[in-house]
Amino acid sequence: MFIDALIAIFFFLVGLEIKHGLKDFRSAVVPIFAAMGGMIFPAFIYLALNPGSHVWATSMPTDIALALGVLSLLGKRVQPEVRLFLLTLAIADDLFSLVVLGIFYGNDLHPEKAIATLGAAALGVFLPLGKSQLSRAIKLLSPVSTYFIVPVIIAVNIPLDIDVSSFTSATTIALVVARSVGKLLGITLFAWLAIKLGGTTHIQLKAVAGVGALAGMGMTVSLVIAEIAAKNPTELNEVRLGLFISAILSGLLGYVWLRRTPVAK
Repeated sequence: MFIDALIAIFFFLVGLEIKHGLKDFRSAVVPIFAAMGGMIFPAFIYLALNPGSHVWATSMPTDIALALGVLSLLGKRVQPEVRLFLLTLAIADDLFSLVVLGIFYGNDLHPEKAIATLGAAALGVFLPLGKSQLSRAIKLLSPVSTYFIVPVIIAVNIPLDIDVSSFTSATTIALVVARSVGKLLGITLFAWLAIKLGGTTHIQLKAVAGVGALAGMGMTVSLVIAEIAAKNPTELNEVRLGLFISAILSGLLGYVWLRRTPVAK
């Protein structure tokens, strides 16, 4: 019950961020398009490596808190536009994840899970708040989510009961490859395509690739999907393991990549 309450607050904040972040659609076209690629590529790669799996959607979401946490370690080595691009991409990613959750896993949602996820997000989107009220609500809840809710959800999902075979299971391997490679490729290629079609962005394509690497860090929403979609405890633990490994690899790759990317003048 306590965890469900935390999940509800997390998804309520997601709804508020979607409401706040996607107002200026024209400037958000490239990161939104990139977010689509960052979900399509991992899903296809996962299903190619582990066909028929019911947990394929765990390869798709990006964790805003984790990705921005790694980005903050770089300080002034990255331009502010990189943070804005990542934030817009992650918000669009959250929106698409909610759509996937509702369409493909709606029948598997217990009433309390439906309220804690889709219901809470919908409340955040449609709650009639003014611009200043919306900003204050996000400013109030964001630290709570980043420094308490996300760590607690991750901590209770640490895969402690695993054996060596879990590291070589099709689920774990497919998830690590899909998130670590698929996110980077999908986001970079779809951003490049959006730019070719007339979209504009204020960051280099190399920096976009660094954002794509960081986007491979996906825990919170993916863990919620895993709890709903996994068919047995073994599969759930394999998903958890794959998410932890891919988050570490993606975080390291994104950090090194962006650290070595020259800051645009």
